[in-house]
Amino acid sequence: MKPALETFIDRIEALQSKGNALFPKGIFPAQRSNTMIGYRRPDTTMFFSAITAFTLQSIRKYCNTASQKQIDAIRGLVTANYPDFQNKDGLKTYNFWKTKPSRHFPNGRWFRRFEHFRIPDDIDDTAFAYLTTDPTREELVWLKEKLTLHANGTKRWIRNTYPEYQPLRAYSTWFGKHMYVEFDISVLCNMLYCILHYNLPLNEHDDASLEYIRSVIDTRRYITAPFRCAHQYPRTPLIMYHAARLIAAFDPPALRSVKPQLLDDMENLLQTTRSGMDRVLLATSLMRFGRATQRIPVETYSEKDFKGFYFFIAGLLTAYENPVLYKLSVNPLVHMHWTCEAHCWALLAEYEALWNQQQPAGTLL
Repeated sequence: MKPALETFIDRIEALQSKGNALFPKGIFPAQRSNTMIGYRRPDTTMFFSAITAFTLQSIRKYCNTASQKQIDAIRGLVTANYPDFQNKDGLKTYNFWKTKPSRHFPNGRWFRRFEHFRIPDDIDDTAFAYLTTDPTREELVWLKEKLTLHANGTKRWIRNTYPEYQPLRAYSTWFGKHMYVEFDISVLCNMLYCILHYNLPLNEHDDASLEYIRSVIDTRRYITAPFRCAHQYPRTPLIMYHAARLIAAFDPPALRSVKPQLLDDMENLLQTTRSGMDRVLLATSLMRFGRATQRIPVETYSEKDFKGFYFFIAGLLTAYENPVLYKLSVNPLVHMHWTCEAHCWALLAEYEALWNQQQPAGTLL
């Protein structure tokens, strides 16, 4: 019988599309849904494929030779799709959906008909596109300049945040010329991960983005008001997962003061949460720092354990800067949830790989 880690990678590989009417070859099938209104559609997005490739890439060094070859093949098939999601004018930024022509809310009936729901390129998908490919130094320098052009205060100022964050010159989630400015702590963690991974020089916008992350943790707003701090990842375990990944990888000096609090908060939440997948996120995050955790029997998990778990959302009213509409945007009735089975298996593979590293030789599961 294969070890759990190898089994998870096999399942991910089997889920990668061979090419059909809904999902191009190499894309991992995803869905968007809102159970409150009985809505569910297959979604052709690069997001889950990119983050699945990134997660597997990050644990590649812990895998045997056969699994490493599988991961390389999976990543190659994913990245072959990136040109379809690249900026419509050929710039090196990326979109959640296909861009030439725009395929926003694909496979649906109504949302795709309205330009209001067409979204610009974003720094989240762009970060993972750069992290799972081999950009040139010139492309990376260009990206830093592009981020600056859309940072808070360059063209417009953020409105939908706490007053003390409005002067922060942090990066916005969106690249669009006419798009509102938005701060999302998890999105900022992902872009800063990209910037630090490629050892790019930091500027005032990086410093401001790190300050936003620090303050959201320090004030515990990531616990008391996760939606206000992360429109795309509006749950505390998700924010903790992203912050922990950034801090464990690079230990940014600006975040050292909140690292003990983050670790304590994760340990406390791990003791109380009932969600099996949230427990995986929290335990994985703690293991990044060498913290011992009780074994989660991920080898027994099945698709049933993924039910009700979502990693990413879109708030259909967050684009409005009107205060009344923004207050309504927190209502789950206007949230779209995105799910992807392959990414769930990738999270289990990540947990298993880190768990194995903490165990004595010969005890791998």
